[in-house]
Amino acid sequence: MGQAPSSTAEPNGREIDLRLWSPVIASGGGSMDLGNGVAVRDRDFTGDLPDECLAHVFQYLGAGDRKRCSLVCKRWLFVDGQNRHRLSLDAKDEIFSFLTSMFNRFDSVTKLALRCDRKSVSLSDEALAMISVRCLNLTRVKLRGCREITDLGMEEFARNCKNLKKFSVGSCNFGARGMNAMLEHCKLLEELSVKRLRGIHEAAELIQLPAAGSSSSLRSICLKELVNGQVFEPLVANTKTLKTLKIIRCLGDWDKVLQTIGDGNSSLSEIHLERLQVSDLGLSAISKCSNIETLHIVKTPECSNFGLINVAERCKLLRKLHIDGWRTNRIGDEGLMAVAKHCLNLQELVLIGVNATHMSLAAIASNCGKLERLALCGSGTIGDTEIACIAKKCGALRKFCIKGCAVSDLGIEALAVGCPNLVKLKVKKCRGVTGEIGEWLREQRRTLVVSMDSDETDATVVVDGEAETAVDVAEIGSGNGGGNNGGSRLATIRSKLGFLAARNLVTCTFRRWSHNDNGSSST
Repeated sequence: MGQAPSSTAEPNGREIDLRLWSPVIASGGGSMDLGNGVAVRDRDFTGDLPDECLAHVFQYLGAGDRKRCSLVCKRWLFVDGQNRHRLSLDAKDEIFSFLTSMFNRFDSVTKLALRCDRKSVSLSDEALAMISVRCLNLTRVKLRGCREITDLGMEEFARNCKNLKKFSVGSCNFGARGMNAMLEHCKLLEELSVKRLRGIHEAAELIQLPAAGSSSSLRSICLKELVNGQVFEPLVANTKTLKTLKIIRCLGDWDKVLQTIGDGNSSLSEIHLERLQVSDLGLSAISKCSNIETLHIVKTPECSNFGLINVAERCKLLRKLHIDGWRTNRIGDEGLMAVAKHCLNLQELVLIGVNATHMSLAAIASNCGKLERLALCGSGTIGDTEIACIAKKCGALRKFCIKGCAVSDLGIEALAVGCPNLVKLKVKKCRGVTGEIGEWLREQRRTLVVSMDSDETDATVVVDGEAETAVDVAEIGSGNGGGNNGGSRLATIRSKLGFLAARNLVTCTFRRWSHNDNGSSST
């Protein structure tokens, strides 16, 4: 029972460390003795790298690792500072005394985020002016919770940051005067996002381009949770370069604003309307924008088949259509039949709370030969017959989501031989569908990714009055399939607080599918 012959010895920790640092092994003077006659010259091999190469390496590091690397030596500190283009700061008032030294080091910042929590006093106009003077090359700025910044501070900031291309503001107290200053001085501004801007009130001046007929680079406007968002009407109406318009959870009547853009000459290609007071008058105005390719009509209870028919008949370039009918039964087969007849380029269709039947779904499946992504959710009229029809006629379909519909195992079986290009199938909250059919379908189509309720056993929470699994909610926030336990716990807490009350699982999940497919979808 002798000892087995020993294999080649593994390198110890010291040898591995030396190998990683690529030392020069020597036996002469001017070196550090490591014992056993082995010495290492005191030399930094990164000194042979140009600053540009070292900066390129730093770009692959996370925020924590990059901070630690900047403490290695003065050169690394300098290279990191000169090539740090993104910076996110806790924008409390106490930061003012550190701004000079901070931007002496980070003098190449082009993307800046300033965030302050509700319980703290934010930085002031003076601090914002100092930042604008030290960062003349800013192209993207995000302000969150900076309640001490006034219109005067925004005017000074706009005068100094004329290269700004993207500006996002939320939960701040300045008003229309500050916004107009941004539009006047930042001629290169392309994207504008405004959320909960408290300085805009009923008596506020209108927000608009500085002069009639003036040139503008503005391509995207997003308005969220505004009390008097209608002050943006002149800006929306007169910006001829505008491609994307998103109006979400804003108070007041928005039909008039939409009517100002429906002049037939609009360059708009994407419109999102969510939780708004919008009627068929607004949809009819949108229909005059013949270049529309993406349209989201989400929880707008006054919209009906009449408005959707107008859109379908005139917007024949439509590629992506999302409708959340909120179970009002005002949008149904009649409107969807018009979509099937006129929108032959449709690639993505999401129907939530819309009671579509075999008649309209069969027409869409037959006529819309480019349809690649389809979601049918929360409808009691969609059953096995409708799923079998889709399986038979949607040859281009790649991703399919079914949630809360009257579907059974029989309907899912049809997908075993239909939809030859299908790569991903999600079936959620369909009581007639069992876990066994999922396993059977995986056996029949080994390349198909199938996701069903039986695959997840996490605790349930309530979102929009419907039960959701914690994994599903975490998937919305993380976008990585919901495999993060910490994300699941956070999602559960948020759901209990009502944080997700205005969101919908399928819409968010399907949006990720759409983004992943942008490279493969044809226009």
